[in-house]
Amino acid sequence: MCYNVCIMGFARIAGAKEVQVLAKIIAVVNQKGGVGKTTSTVNLTAALALHGARVLLCDFDPQANATSGMGVNKKDAPHSVYNVIIDRLTPEKAVVKTKFGDLIPSAAALAGASVELIGMEKREYRLKMALDKLRYAYDYIFIDCPPSLELLTLNALCAADSVIIPVQCEYYALEGLSDLMTTLRAIKKRLNPNIDVFGVLLTMFDGRTNFSNQVAQEVRKHFPGKVFASVIPRNVRLAEAPSHGLPVIAYDKGSRGAAAYIAAAEEILRKRVR
Repeated sequence: MCYNVCIMGFARIAGAKEVQVLAKIIAVVNQKGGVGKTTSTVNLTAALALHGARVLLCDFDPQANATSGMGVNKKDAPHSVYNVIIDRLTPEKAVVKTKFGDLIPSAAALAGASVELIGMEKREYRLKMALDKLRYAYDYIFIDCPPSLELLTLNALCAADSVIIPVQCEYYALEGLSDLMTTLRAIKKRLNPNIDVFGVLLTMFDGRTNFSNQVAQEVRKHFPGKVFASVIPRNVRLAEAPSHGLPVIAYDKGSRGAAAYIAAAEEILRKRVR
């Protein structure tokens, strides 16, 4: 079902003229690696685009896996998010159109950006200043964050309205989440008072094991009302899709992984309607 008709682009208010609905900026963040962060960012972007939403993915991880996952070779992109935040390139010039949504690519140079940002004015807000210029053109902007809590991630959290936290259904699933929540509380207090948790997304779920179910119960207990009903399963197609430069919904739309991300995207759309 497509939920974008009443919320995307323009919203009509009774007795008033149409008003622009600005993009909701969502950072996908977890300082632990291997939790499905980039996979989730790419596939939520593609799934929302499939529903007719105008979506931009900002790849803010120096590894640039989200860039390749959207079918773009980072070496072929003339500009990247590095040029936007360091060289003050107009953000529109860095946007690459893909079949799965728009993209601001990452580049290897981004790995040194944390050091370069240290001496810059408003160093925590460089990404925010760039993405705010694009809010009028999109319904959703996703930021794929690096797997660490440092200056690049701080930029992403200062730019975002909310965060999605992927949590793998494995041992030590909650390890490090307390540090992330402490960081979010500090940012909300000092730098971005409007940021909140949009949702926690359970990934790598294996319903055949009691352990996955136990982890899911524990996460729901720690984040009441914030956990997506859609759970991302362990799925071979999800693992294969990036090597083909495709989101899983393009690689194998009939797979369990694709169905799970489409369902999660529908939850995002329903939540915005409310």
